[in-house]
Formats: sequence, C-alpha cells, structure tokens
Amino acid sequence: MGKTTVKIKHKDMEFYEMIKDFLPEAIVDVHTHVWRKIDYPLQRKQDPRVVSWPSRVADENPVEDLIETYRLLLPGKKVTPLIFPNLPEKNNLEKINNYVSKCSRETGYPALIFSSPAWTSEELEEKIIKGGFLGAKSYMSMIPDLPSNQISIFDFFPRHQLEVHNKNGWIVMLHLPKDDRLRNSENLQNLIEIDENYENLNLIVAHVGRAYCDEDAGDAFTVLKKTKRILFDISANTNENIFYQLIDCVGPERILFGSDMPITRMRMKRITKNGIYINIVPKGLYGDVSKDKHMQEVEGAEAEKLSFFLYEEIGAFKRACERHKLSRQDIEKIFYQNAMKIIEKAKNKNGGTHADSR
Repeated sequence: MGKTTVKIKHKDMEFYEMIKDFLPEAIVDVHTHVWRKIDYPLQRKQDPRVVSWPSRVADENPVEDLIETYRLLLPGKKVTPLIFPNLPEKNNLEKINNYVSKCSRETGYPALIFSSPAWTSEELEEKIIKGGFLGAKSYMSMIPDLPSNQISIFDFFPRHQLEVHNKNGWIVMLHLPKDDRLRNSENLQNLIEIDENYENLNLIVAHVGRAYCDEDAGDAFTVLKKTKRILFDISANTNENIFYQLIDCVGPERILFGSDMPITRMRMKRITKNGIYINIVPKGLYGDVSKDKHMQEVEGAEAEKLSFFLYEEIGAFKRACERHKLSRQDIEKIFYQNAMKIIEKAKNKNGGTHADSR
C-alpha cells in the first residue's frame, strides 16, 4: 500500500461512473513521473521558466504511491504506466534515473531516462541500454542560460541524440518550449523536420503540445496535418476543443492517453480566460496560491463540487470523442494499443523492460 493520502469522496465516484465505461479495461498511461524526496536533498529552487503549481500537489511520487493512486482513482482498470523521473536538480540526474530504472526492473513497467543534452551519442545509448530504458524524456530546464523563448527543441534534444533514438526505434517524450508552445512557427518547423528525417523513432508531443487554451493552437493543426508519424499525448489537458482538433488532425492512431501523475490527482476544475488557463481549487488545500496566475481558490459548496484533474481530463476527451463519433476500437487504440505498439517496438530493440499490466 502506498503512502498517498488521496481521499475518495462520493462526488468522485459519481464522476468516475460517468467515465468508467468509456475507459477500456486495460490502459497504458504514457506520461507518469516517479521520484523520491530523498533524491532532492537540497532546497529546490524554482525555475522561473517552469510553472510552480504542480509542486504543490505532491512533493514525491514513489512507485508505490503511483500504484495506489491508480487503485483508488481508476478502480477495476489494469493500468501500465510509462514512468520517468521528475525534473532534475543540481547534480541528482544520475540518482533519479537510477531510481526509475530500479522501479522498472522491480515492477516490469516501461521507463524513459531523463536525458542531458550534454551527453554524446555513445553516452546516451549506453545509459539507456544499461538502465533498461526505452527512450528518453528531457526538458527546456536542461538549458539553464537561455530564456524560454530562445530555446529550441534541438537544444535539449540535439540531433545527434535523435539519431540514436531513431537507430534504435526508441521513444522520445517532448515538451514543447517557448511561451506560445504549439502555435510557435519554429516549433512547428522542428516537428515537421523530425517527422520527415527520423522515421524510426517514436516522438510523443506531451500535453497536446501544451495547448491548454483555444488560443494556444493557432494554425498548428492545419500545419501538422502533413505529418505522418508524430504522436500526441493528452496528459494534464482538459480542453475539449483542442482534443477535437487533435482527433481531426492526426486521427485516433496517433493519440495516446497520458495522465501526468501525480499532478492529475489534484482536486480542481480548469477554466481559461484571455488565453490563460486557471485551475480552480479548494481554498487552502494547496497553500498560498495568491500570486500564481494559474490558480484560483473557491470554498463552500463550489469547492465541494471539485473532483480530480484526471477525471476532468478524461471527461473532456470523452466529449471530444463523442463529437467525432469515434468507435470502441478507436478508444482502445488511444488508451492501450497505440502505446503498446511503440513500447513493444522499443523493447524488441533494447531487450530491456517488460510492460506488465497491474
């Protein structure tokens, strides 16, 4: 039994009943963070380029907590997570990667390494194979000296590393940089370049390109219709309109379910205003959020109505699927088959982790 303190209320079970039958019995969650407090011994300094509110949800998420959260929030479902570390701090990159590798060996869960752009091709390949990983996740925080709008995808996923992933058929989990995210023209050009030049790697664009508001899309879905291979996960996104456009753009064959655990066990509802997303949360539950533009508190009856971020995400995606009249087979692809396909491909080359549903 994990240490997570998630409490299930009657309102939560009512919400779950509305989405339970939409979900397949077996699910692959391609976007989960696993880490321990003890691997972050120093006071963590907030990177101004990274939003701070997720750290209020959980200060650690050991694999036992992840398993317990699935048991509580998705009862009756068999969930296989694709696990990777949280953002590294100071000199703990090796430590947090080693913990995820250990969790993967012990549970059978597939895993990604958190890669450094400073690694050579040989170092990247050796570390992935030795740790039993199936690819890599990285982030713009690995480029400490540039403002977010000056960072490109190839700064933290350099081309020599993409060549290694491509050679091995591995998975790359990409968080788009820049303040305008998915609609940024340089990001779109880089995505098309990756799609055209790296035919064997499996690129997952996290959070639907971090397009949380309608305004975040721009003409991205029109531009990306020409792509053939890029995958998108829907993690930590609750925008039904963005989901609808994504389905129209790439179809159910290139969409993956992801949760962004433990963040999506947050009790909240998301709204958007003037192109900014705002998480509505119960007053006092996540500390002093008065200076965070992405957070707003409510209390009383309004607070009691709030359920889990995970349910809000799945509910919004369900509505988008219904608008598109997706079939049961399409839903099975998105929540299970598409992910298993790329995991098995990466495993067959690596000979590493084994995806075990539990």
